[in-house]
Amino acid sequence: MTLRIPIYFACTITCILLCSILVVDSSAQERMSKKQRKKQEKEILASRLFVEGQKYMMLEDFDRAFFYFDKSRFYNPSEAAVYFKMAEILTRANQLDKALELARQAVELDGDNKYYKLMIAEIYSKQKKPKEAADVLKSLMDDKTENQQQYILELASLYLASQDFEKALAALEEAEEYYGIVEQLTAQKQRIFLRQNDLESAVMEGQKLIDAHPGNATYVLALVEILFNNNRVDQAMEVVKKSLATYPDQPELFMAMFTLHKEKKQPALANDYVKRAFAHPDLEVEMKVRVFAEILQELKTETRNNLLDELAGSLKKHHPKDPTVLGILGDFEQSKGNKAEALVFYRASIAESTENEGIIQAAISLMFEQQIDFSEIEALTEIAVEGFPERPEFWFFDGTAKLAQKKYAASRESLEKALEINQDKNRQLEMMVLGQLGDTYHSLGEKELAFSTYEKVLEINPNNEHILNNYAYFLSLERKDLDKAKKMSEKLVTRFPKNATYLDTHAWVLFQLGLYEDAKKYMEKALEYQLEPSGVMYEHFGDILYKLGDEKQALAYWKKAEGLDETSKFLSEKIKHKRYYE
Repeated sequence: MTLRIPIYFACTITCILLCSILVVDSSAQERMSKKQRKKQEKEILASRLFVEGQKYMMLEDFDRAFFYFDKSRFYNPSEAAVYFKMAEILTRANQLDKALELARQAVELDGDNKYYKLMIAEIYSKQKKPKEAADVLKSLMDDKTENQQQYILELASLYLASQDFEKALAALEEAEEYYGIVEQLTAQKQRIFLRQNDLESAVMEGQKLIDAHPGNATYVLALVEILFNNNRVDQAMEVVKKSLATYPDQPELFMAMFTLHKEKKQPALANDYVKRAFAHPDLEVEMKVRVFAEILQELKTETRNNLLDELAGSLKKHHPKDPTVLGILGDFEQSKGNKAEALVFYRASIAESTENEGIIQAAISLMFEQQIDFSEIEALTEIAVEGFPERPEFWFFDGTAKLAQKKYAASRESLEKALEINQDKNRQLEMMVLGQLGDTYHSLGEKELAFSTYEKVLEINPNNEHILNNYAYFLSLERKDLDKAKKMSEKLVTRFPKNATYLDTHAWVLFQLGLYEDAKKYMEKALEYQLEPSGVMYEHFGDILYKLGDEKQALAYWKKAEGLDETSKFLSEKIKHKRYYE
């Protein structure tokens, strides 16, 4: 970062209005020629017009200000200040060629006014002519009548922009004499030396800055970075060790030694330094989290795992409520397969701050996976869509959580919002949203819309399990396109012969086709593979047995279904009258 002192190209012109008319004796008026009187009148009028221009300039009505300045110039074309003000307005309007012409005229009329020359330098800078701008500033600085050192940094910047590095270095040296040894000047000089492949000079500049500000870890790290990037690892280590010898309590330098020892393939020493750094409460949390995340990405070994365990302990001790710390600890637990523990950390992080969308997404995904109550998931998805409304994934999660709670209208709104934001960018997400949206439409009674939505998903992926199952089942309930439903459910049970849900769907399609023996075979498998069969599965098996003439067993299974979820509205009638209803 370059220390810059901005050049303010403004000039305050003091104009004194005539508050009274000077009375001159009649003999003096008689002595003044007609031409002189006319000239005096024009100068007075020009002065008044100039004041009007200044007034509108202060009001930022630049068009009107320019009009009055131009009129003032007409009556008094030898007044340099008018040209300067007009140039200033045109510079603001980016009419640089016209502005430059007017600024030059101002300098011609009054070559001693530095502000007029600075205006020319500014215009050259805006025209991307750093060399010409530098020449103007250099001429100002060569004028020793007053201290012009305040422009030295601007001059150095102009030399840099024009790739004149030798002059830039000379200007920076002069600036250093004026301002002292400061970071911005040193950094500029180092950049020039490095461009010139003069590493030694760059290093000397860095050391000079360290010596001028002892105990400042920032300057040590800046030099270490230069040395590290130029394969001077041993020299970088010496710089750090020297600083730690005098000022041992510098956790940023512990982190530097961690990196340097890793580069030297000295893991034991590297790990010792990173532990010391993490144990220091004053080390920036952001740095700790970043380093922890980097180690987390390394190949899993016992040494690496033990190190992470120790570093995690330090993070918990010194930053127990920091949301980024809690988030990375959640990542750590998830990497170990401890999903429940990971979710605890993620939720604790979100309780502290809802600004990290990555942590929110990780938490929502785990909540679905861990089958947390859908009302709890919805509470988090609503935070997500409020905080990050441009993320279609969060609208999908929100719609899914609402669908699971049978909030069908609200689910539809969120899922359609996910599609609107996604705009075909993520095909996988689009497919998932459409699948949930199809189920939502069906629950709302819009069956044809549901079926057409399922068709869109199958166009993207003909083997989508969720769609094949639900589409086939809903078609069977409608007794519609049963051959198509059979093909879809058959595809599923062929690929997943032990999936109880798919076996149940296929059995029910066969039932609707009147293939009761086949339906019985698949329904028996469904009950075999389902640890806790649902009410609808028992009811279906009872229906199949009834159609096969086994009324006694049918009644037994209907009674098993009684009181369980997802049974039909006819179940009580079937039990009461011991017959099948549909």
